[in-house]
Amino acid sequence: MAREIPDLQAVVRTGTGKGAARQARREGYVPGIVYGDGKEPTPINLNYYYLLKRLKAGRFLQTLFNLKVEGQPDTHVICRGVQRDVVKDLPTHVDFMRIHDESRINLFIHVTFINHEASPGLKRGGTLTVMRPEVELEVMAGDIPDHITVDLTGKVIGDVIHINDIPLPAGVKPTVNRNFAVANIAAPAGLAAVADEE
Repeated sequence: MAREIPDLQAVVRTGTGKGAARQARREGYVPGIVYGDGKEPTPINLNYYYLLKRLKAGRFLQTLFNLKVEGQPDTHVICRGVQRDVVKDLPTHVDFMRIHDESRINLFIHVTFINHEASPGLKRGGTLTVMRPEVELEVMAGDIPDHITVDLTGKVIGDVIHINDIPLPAGVKPTVNRNFAVANIAAPAGLAAVADEE
């Protein structure tokens, strides 16, 4: 269930400040910074197209990466922000935070729904309405779940699925101390209209 930790390649950026960042962009890199863990911040450069591909793959801000920088030990990092060009919406700067495997961090985790065919409500034409396709959870950095699973078996029209109804992996808990709704089984449009008239 835990995700594989993908590698993220980067090079050390020599020089800091706007001039060095502009120079990096001219050379096809996106400047970034790695901070945290009581160490000095490290300025880095990521290849522009390599980063763009990673961003387009999705879940960039929810992924723990193994940052590989030549001449330095590998470091586990999580992205804490991507600055973008206001016109082109393309990345101009990336912030990473160093993470220990024992660190507890807040991340948005994808919600997966299974056993649609075993839901009487969906069989009768009901619709699965997902209010939260991702939920923010507190997780261990070394054991980030790829997703959490909602079993729709036995769910009927009108059922609401709350966060407390979803089995969470060991050590994982919601960041919000409230039993919020994640999804529901809504009546088909025609049936809802008839019910309204009655």
